[in-house]
Amino acid sequence: MRNITHNKRAKNYHVFFSRLSNKLRIDIITSLREKEMSVNELVTKLKVEQSKLSHALGSLKLCNLVNCKILGKKRIYSLNKTTLIPILNILDKHESKNCEHCNFADDCKCV
Repeated sequence: MRNITHNKRAKNYHVFFSRLSNKLRIDIITSLREKEMSVNELVTKLKVEQSKLSHALGSLKLCNLVNCKILGKKRIYSLNKTTLIPILNILDKHESKNCEHCNFADDCKCV
C-alpha cells in the first residue's frame, strides 16, 4: 500500500465519496450498472436535461468512476467496473444484511 498520510487519505476519501453524494450521479451509476449507454440514452432514461447529465458525467469522469469510448459521433459511457462493482456489491450485501428494517429509509440509523 502506498505510504500516504492520514490527512491525504481523508482528503482522497472526501473527494471520492463527494462524487457519489448526488442523486443524479447515483442514478447514472445505477443505469450504467445495467448496461453501457450513450448520453442520449441516459437523458431519455433519467428524464434529465442533457447539460445537467453531461455535468454529472464529467464529475464522475474526474475520479475515473465512469469510462467513455467514442463510437462514430456517439460517446458511450460505462462504469469503471474494477472500482465501482465491488463497492456496489458491498453496499448491496450491507443493505440485505443490515438495513432490512429500514430499506435505507430517511430514518435509517446505519447510513
